[in-house]
Amino acid sequence: MRSETTLIAAMMLVVGALASSCTTANAPSGGPAPASRAEPTKDENLALGRQHKTAADLYQALREQAKGGRPLAWTSLPDWRGVYTRAPVAGFAFDPETPEGGLPTAKLTPAFEDRMRKRIEGVKNGIEWDPISTCAPPGHPRWLTEPFLREFIVTPNQTWLINEMVNDVRRVYTDGRGHVPEEDRYPLYNGDSIGFWDGDKLVAHTNQLMPGIYQRSNPDYTDQVETVEIWRKADDKTLTADVWVYDPPALAEPWHVKQAYVKLSDPDLRIRYWNCAENQNNAVHQTQDGTTQFNGFTFDGAKK
Repeated sequence: MRSETTLIAAMMLVVGALASSCTTANAPSGGPAPASRAEPTKDENLALGRQHKTAADLYQALREQAKGGRPLAWTSLPDWRGVYTRAPVAGFAFDPETPEGGLPTAKLTPAFEDRMRKRIEGVKNGIEWDPISTCAPPGHPRWLTEPFLREFIVTPNQTWLINEMVNDVRRVYTDGRGHVPEEDRYPLYNGDSIGFWDGDKLVAHTNQLMPGIYQRSNPDYTDQVETVEIWRKADDKTLTADVWVYDPPALAEPWHVKQAYVKLSDPDLRIRYWNCAENQNNAVHQTQDGTTQFNGFTFDGAKK
């Protein structure tokens, strides 16, 4: 993992970006105008999720509402250029509205709520294990929560959602293809994503995912988890994503959250290849009581 100093510096950049006045960038010639209709409220989005039994059903309904969506051309691409990071959220919670140290806003099934309550008690007692401590990719939907640098590359047939952490790339295919045939599917960290454009909004459906955890001190999700996302540029500095999560074993009803990503003002920022395993002090294991322990932590080369 990156050092705390690096992470704090990145978070300070975010706060600076949020506080600074917005400077409007020029969109490419022929680019789509921002949507003028009012955005749905939180309650309306929750109700929309409940109206549909599965993520696939919701995605299909949104596609029909958009009359199949519209194809993009190189001369009319949404301007998502720049380097972004997730807007600061206490504890990196999956839902920014989650009370710190409390239960999530999701309606969990009884078994997963019980598991979550035990996790919260463990953290209060200094017991916490994060499965990505081993330097594994975070996987989606946790992908949405990581606080590192991001880029969003829009092309006519694909949009790439890039997270600096372990060089993580999600590809959303917008060329009209469907998902991988069911007989050829197997669990993947970021699953399989298809989508379409509804005006200036990217609508995506992701399935074929691995089980995981939404974030430290957050609930678990299973290999039945699927998401629907609506990405849009809210203003010159901010990309947002409305996210509906469906996971019948873990969620009593679909979980809607809204994510925000802030464009950083430093023009020299670049996403670079990095791997947390390059630092030998990142080698950790889970102890018998369920917490994290470093393996042979050293400061080789330090003065004695």
